[in-house]
Amino acid sequence: MYKSLTHTPKWLMLMESSPLDSGKPCLKHNCALCCHETRMYLTWLDISRIVKLGYSVRDFAERFGGTWRLKNVYGRCFFLDGSMCRIYRFRPYGCRLYPLIYSRDEHKIMLDDLCPHKNEFRVRAEDLRMLLGILRMLGVEIRF
Repeated sequence: MYKSLTHTPKWLMLMESSPLDSGKPCLKHNCALCCHETRMYLTWLDISRIVKLGYSVRDFAERFGGTWRLKNVYGRCFFLDGSMCRIYRFRPYGCRLYPLIYSRDEHKIMLDDLCPHKNEFRVRAEDLRMLLGILRMLGVEIRF
């Protein structure tokens, strides 16, 4: 695990840039479909960042297997307010990269078919590296 900030992985430093146009298509279309019935997994870095904003882990996250994921309240992400995220600048890494996902069923990285604007996102090599880094942090077994 990457708990030491003295050993910050390169993919994590890239995350401060604008992965996948940083959600521009979502904002352009006022779309928050991915925030409904979300199953977004959280890294310990996501949890730490959000807790520093004053939220309790139990408010926004739930245990799922051996990890944490965003909590839904009435079928919507805890942070969704209308069609906007209350913590947009601090949102989890997986949210920043969405609609880029790893399909465990198909064993490939792809744009999620559930996203109606997926073709408007520009996927860069850095985005792929970031996703792989997040998956490693979460302990996801990746097979291609």
